[in-house]
Amino acid sequence: MPATDPFRDLGVRGTPDGGEIRVWSANAQGVDLCVFEGEDPSFASTTVSLTQDSSGVWSAVTPALSPGAYYALRARGPKGPTHAFDPKKNLLDPYARGLARTGSGEWRGYVQDDAFDWGGAAKPGVPLDHTVVYEVHVKGFTKLNPDIPEELRGTYAGLAHPAAIEYLKELGVTTLELLPVHQSVSEQRLQKMGLVNYWGYNTLNFFTPHAGYATRAAQAGGTGAVLREFKGMVRLLHEAGLEVVLDVVYNHTAEEGRGGPVFSFRGLDNASYYRQDDTGQYIDTTGCGNTIDFSRPVAQRLVLDSLRYWANEVQVDGFRFDLAATLGRGEGAEFDPEHPLLLAIRDDPELAGVKMIAEPWDVGMGGWQVGNFPSGYSEWNDGYRDRMRNFWLRDVADARQADGLPSEGIGSLARRLAGSNHVFALERGPLASVNFITAHDGFTAWDLVSYDQKHNIGNGEDNRDGSNDNKSYNHGVEGPTTDTDILAARRRAIRNLLGTLLLSAGIPMLTAGDEFGRSQRGNNNAYCHDSELTWMPWEREEWQHELHAVARHLLELRRENPALRPVRFGRFGETTPSATQMDWHNKQGLSMSLEDWDSPAERTLQYLAASTPEFEAFNRILLVVHGLETEVTVTLPQHEGVTAYTLLWDSSEDDISDREPEHVPGEELPVGPTTMLLFRAH
Repeated sequence: MPATDPFRDLGVRGTPDGGEIRVWSANAQGVDLCVFEGEDPSFASTTVSLTQDSSGVWSAVTPALSPGAYYALRARGPKGPTHAFDPKKNLLDPYARGLARTGSGEWRGYVQDDAFDWGGAAKPGVPLDHTVVYEVHVKGFTKLNPDIPEELRGTYAGLAHPAAIEYLKELGVTTLELLPVHQSVSEQRLQKMGLVNYWGYNTLNFFTPHAGYATRAAQAGGTGAVLREFKGMVRLLHEAGLEVVLDVVYNHTAEEGRGGPVFSFRGLDNASYYRQDDTGQYIDTTGCGNTIDFSRPVAQRLVLDSLRYWANEVQVDGFRFDLAATLGRGEGAEFDPEHPLLLAIRDDPELAGVKMIAEPWDVGMGGWQVGNFPSGYSEWNDGYRDRMRNFWLRDVADARQADGLPSEGIGSLARRLAGSNHVFALERGPLASVNFITAHDGFTAWDLVSYDQKHNIGNGEDNRDGSNDNKSYNHGVEGPTTDTDILAARRRAIRNLLGTLLLSAGIPMLTAGDEFGRSQRGNNNAYCHDSELTWMPWEREEWQHELHAVARHLLELRRENPALRPVRFGRFGETTPSATQMDWHNKQGLSMSLEDWDSPAERTLQYLAASTPEFEAFNRILLVVHGLETEVTVTLPQHEGVTAYTLLWDSSEDDISDREPEHVPGEELPVGPTTMLLFRAH
């Protein structure tokens, strides 16, 4: 950055005269640096007063800030409803690249040695149209895996162990989206209840990996060893061709509401870092007690510097922004799709090629912004989630009632199957949509087909927490059952959910464990459970192995058929490179009528999709979707250039190896209840 940049080199940097620290506070009247003897919380061997420049940056240079030093800041300033200065409080440098905790529980910054041998490992650079996101918890994924040495289970090193990599590669996902790995702490309320914030959405610092996910050996070696283990994980995953995307929580911090703990920002400049009114009441658009004020250039710069650090020095491949609407709120707390931070993230040359995924909502006014983020971002598509759940679950439940019909036809499913072009602008294309059926937050896929109600008593909130609108269906019995008909219906439903997800245009996100039917026993908000409830089980029943094989096969079919992976939306009457030419037919093989689209009694379509090649060979597929619990006969469509259809997958069964695969246009074909079929068209 140019020397005139007022926010250059925040944090600690080495100079010929020692370490230089630079920290921003507009309202402080004095800031001191304290360097401690080891982790001793009481004895500061060196105290240096920082000087402030015209931009609000306080700085000093001292030989005491050498690699391995433990340090904190103390700030004094005015009193008043918007301030929280306490000159006795030891505060973390917001840019600390290492952290340590004292015996008394205080946190210290640590001057990190960032040296690491990457061994020539390069980022895989998976194109967006080939990307399959796998949302996974670092600890939960390997904690119970018997093929991983016990000392590595539940750790960064465990996630990069050959057994873990083999599983991921065999499954066929390309990109791991890690639940938060920035250093986090559990909220005071949870600590009093004897619970923890397992998911990690309560960030303490934006530049350090969470120490609790490192091996005991690395934890004993200190924060530098933890960072090296994290980088080692990234290197090994990259060598295996797997990408690493971080779920990042910049919208709020672990300091909670005004009565919460003071770690860093509140003590350095509460009035500047957090949104609040003139009385000191926090303006909370996150539901977490506080909200970072991104109308402030210094807060914007904090996010950019953190992203640059992880993308370049730690070599991660992308970011999923938690409650991203908060990052786009201006001075009046209104969302602006042209917000300087959103555009700066997208346009930063130091972040070129990095995947950017927005969770496009928060809990503030006007917080639902799906489809409204700038080009260059992909977005979690909750409309996709809701419609697919309704189509395969709630609509089926409705149809079992007296009238025998679901509430909707098939049209709204088709729009989302084809890339949600009613949500995302033409120039953004289908890859703006991150399609998902489940995520960490909510039911697992198996619980979606097994529970009508949430079962969150173990969370300590009398079952009040978690969504009440799950769009799930238990198929006749709440929870576990031995009824073979119900189990068969559930397994067919989950195959349909997985098939829809992995065969839709857009970027699919698969939640870890859904590929084999992992359950959380009906808990749809298991954020506070670090136990076998949330850890991945590795001892599985036969039906789970069969479901896993289905998921693996679907991912293989997605890779092999570019017609399922359009990069662009097509334009009527034009040939658009890397788009998909789509033709829609009813069960008679004729073009869809308005009634075919909208009638609840006509929930069968045939989706004939042909690629428009740019980098891959020409490909055409036929996807048949039937959304009623009755059998139907479909007439395979006749189309110019199509002489045969080869059956690739049928959701009515786990294994179709004994089925006749070859069919011809005009042939009448029986299709089972609530079924999807995929053909390759020749």
